[in-house]
Amino acid sequence: MVPLSVTQIEGATLTAWPALKQAHDGLWVWRYARGYTKRANSIHCLEPNDGLYAELRLQRMAEMSRQHGIPPVFRVTPQTAPEILEVLDGLQWEEFDPSLVMAMEMPHVDFPVGFQARYFDPADPAWYRAQAQMSGNDGETTEILGQILEAIACEATGVLVYHKAGLPVAATLAAVASGMGIFLNVVTHPSARGMGYGRAVMSAALNWVRAAGATHAALQVLESNVPAVNLYGSLGFGEVYPYSYRRAPDWGRE
Repeated sequence: MVPLSVTQIEGATLTAWPALKQAHDGLWVWRYARGYTKRANSIHCLEPNDGLYAELRLQRMAEMSRQHGIPPVFRVTPQTAPEILEVLDGLQWEEFDPSLVMAMEMPHVDFPVGFQARYFDPADPAWYRAQAQMSGNDGETTEILGQILEAIACEATGVLVYHKAGLPVAATLAAVASGMGIFLNVVTHPSARGMGYGRAVMSAALNWVRAAGATHAALQVLESNVPAVNLYGSLGFGEVYPYSYRRAPDWGRE
């Protein structure tokens, strides 16, 4: 099977996790989702040859971020034009949250789950409120999450895994975009970590995307989250490429 390209993975991820507002400048995309998650509130370049007038275009998109009350952030991937990197360095945009994209070919058999798992419409409050509670989100953040989930255009499901007492203890969002399974918002309740629930919810989500026709799967994870990186590796995911974020030096000022 042909390996996935950066373009395929980035496109599927943007589809699976939409912003509430977007603006385009050539193959640059500015995304806004009321500040919830970096990938939905940052600037992306989708073509490494689209670096003309990089400083001017960056300034324009950074100003849109400021006007919407979010810090100007650029997501740096292998698709980022070299001219943009030069501008970011010159303007001293700080790098933070180095992360990995991991991917795999889907196997032909289901993964064992081992616990009760249920699937939900992503916009069902029974799923996203449980996910938000495990993540420690406040009411406003949970409201924004619901708006993003309502905007998903591709096939998607919310997954919950339950403790034997009947309480949800792990959650993720699974989507299938362009034939690729994408996994987001993977979380285990703090009191239930290290007990196999994270593996169970990922296994249930992988089984769902396989049944939905996905031939590959991909996800994004913080490089520093060693337990998660190890879990995904044990399920068959391998590193495809790194990425990180850069923020304007005045990001925390009024």
